[in-house]
Amino acid sequence: MSYTDLDQLTDRFGSQMLVNLTDRSDPRGHAVDTDIVDRALADTQAVIDGHLVGKYALPITDVPPLIAELAATIAIYKLHIYTPDEKIGDDYKQALRSLESIAKGTIKLSIEGAPAAAGQSSGARLTDRKRPMTAANMTGFI
Repeated sequence: MSYTDLDQLTDRFGSQMLVNLTDRSDPRGHAVDTDIVDRALADTQAVIDGHLVGKYALPITDVPPLIAELAATIAIYKLHIYTPDEKIGDDYKQALRSLESIAKGTIKLSIEGAPAAAGQSSGARLTDRKRPMTAANMTGFI
């Protein structure tokens, strides 16, 4: 299961762009190479899961629209074998910043089964250790 798929990429970026990015055969076949797209989608899921591993139960089964959008942005960037145009590069950087914000909790996703954030405290932390000064060892000083 991936956070986006070929149909969503085609809807968003157009089939011609996907053909241009994935048809690497010689002579050109003028068709989308689904193996290349599948590799980019797997890499994209790994990037997203890597950011969200401590925050949410993975893999996300009911994909929120924000994650689908970030996945499409990252996948199209990963399909480029050469430097992409400035807009795609900027969108990719913004997607990574959004993932970092989700991981920090600045952006919250409403996902079923999301575990409570580990390590967050709601108040004072008490420790139980031996007291260095007690009435018994302070005899004569009190």
